[in-house]
Amino acid sequence: MVVLEFCQDQLEIAVCPNREAMGCTAAAEVGALIQRLLETRQYINMMFAAAPSQSEFLEELLQMEGIDWSRVNGFHLDEYVGLDKTHPQRFAAFLGNHIFDKAPFNKVYYIEDTDLKGDGVVCRYSNLLREHPIDIACIGIGENGHIAFNDPHVADFADPHNFKIVDLDDRCRTQQVNDGCFPNFDAVPKRAYTVTVPGIMSARYIYCIVPSQNKSEAVKNTLRGPIDTSCPASILRSHQRAKLYLDMEAASSILDIYDL
Repeated sequence: MVVLEFCQDQLEIAVCPNREAMGCTAAAEVGALIQRLLETRQYINMMFAAAPSQSEFLEELLQMEGIDWSRVNGFHLDEYVGLDKTHPQRFAAFLGNHIFDKAPFNKVYYIEDTDLKGDGVVCRYSNLLREHPIDIACIGIGENGHIAFNDPHVADFADPHNFKIVDLDDRCRTQQVNDGCFPNFDAVPKRAYTVTVPGIMSARYIYCIVPSQNKSEAVKNTLRGPIDTSCPASILRSHQRAKLYLDMEAASSILDIYDL
């Protein structure tokens, strides 16, 4: 169910009454696109964000009928540097629990899927992304406006790389505590692997799922601020096939601005 629909620059926006409706709406549209692309392609490549904000969407996507997951390759946007492979807060664990282990993907390409470390991981995943151009990227927006782990101080709209290691800013790390992913600030890793902004923008289609009141400021900056790295998600307004899904809480800071 969609309450409001409008556009800002090239970005489509759909506002739903709550996060459950938001997840259902996004899943229905993504599921339909998967089926349509598979009508003319043997395989497609999808990239997913790992965050509590994506839970309803991923749950609903798995319930969609008619998706041949055996013809879908899975990637993820980012991963912490330095966490043990058995750590429950690794993004690989989140996506395994929420989608990758629950559907028969043709292949899942985890960021840390070998014994490589550091630059070796970057080189491997960068090459995989070049070999498998992303058709559909399913992403979120952080409280600081980041997409993936492209925080404002490291986001580069003209980045020559599609994948890199970054230092996380304090607001990003604090969000991980607020989301219940870590017990305290010091427990949050300081560095992460991430697909870069151009790496995300290279996807043919981008679906951005953003619920909850704590994202309302970032949503306002994304839609009404300048398109620059002070709010990395603002770049989505320049993508020809991007759509942003919000619940009413996330949209609360823009409803008056758009006279909706």
